[in-house]
Amino acid sequence: MSRNLATWDRAARLVLGAVLIALVFVGPQTPWGWIGLVPIVTALIGFCPAYRLFGLSTCPIAPKRP
Repeated sequence: MSRNLATWDRAARLVLGAVLIALVFVGPQTPWGWIGLVPIVTALIGFCPAYRLFGLSTCPIAPKRP
């Protein structure tokens, strides 16, 4: 699993995830806010499976090819 997220992308995902999780406790208080765990986890590991599926990458460092 190589990284495919740039620093700015990871920061945006952390903020988005925190906002979504905050919806569980304030605002509409709906359990759908727990979906915010997905962007937080992808930001922490630096890899997004959806980016891999669509062939995208925001990481400035190209992966090494054998």
